[in-house]
Amino acid sequence: MSEVGKQHSLEAGEIARFLSYIVLLVASVALFIAAGQIPSSMFETLGAGAFPRFVFAAIFLVALVAVIDSLRKIPRTAWGRLGGELRRCIISRYLVVTCFASFVAYLLLLPVLGFSIASFAFVFAMQFILMPRSPVTLVIALLIALVFSFGLNLLFADVFNVFLPRGEFFHG
Repeated sequence: MSEVGKQHSLEAGEIARFLSYIVLLVASVALFIAAGQIPSSMFETLGAGAFPRFVFAAIFLVALVAVIDSLRKIPRTAWGRLGGELRRCIISRYLVVTCFASFVAYLLLLPVLGFSIASFAFVFAMQFILMPRSPVTLVIALLIALVFSFGLNLLFADVFNVFLPRGEFFHG
């Protein structure tokens, strides 16, 4: 990679940090407001939400300083190159993006399909994406997916007496 390419990559990284600081800033404000809604008893002088509000206020201040510091490090011309650098980064890390997207799909499907079916599909899909494909590895992947989905569900239900989500699709 050329020196200019390295510089553009560093600028894109700084923009990514800036955006993550913005997310932390917004999340800390939302959680600060939510902590104010925590009910407290009449015996508490500060209230149940006081400590979380102190923590989220501190996170807000740190994130605000980080946003300002990060914003001053980003050259004005870097914003125009962000799209191309982001596309290049996603393409070069397609497995990470695919795994993350699969995990998000799993979390969205978990309440609908239930633990066993959603976990089976997720574990099998992850193995299929990441493993070398041969008939033997597919059988192994199938067995592992069965054990870590339906087997875990049976273990939790029968041994620990903890029932994992069944899903609205089948029982809703």
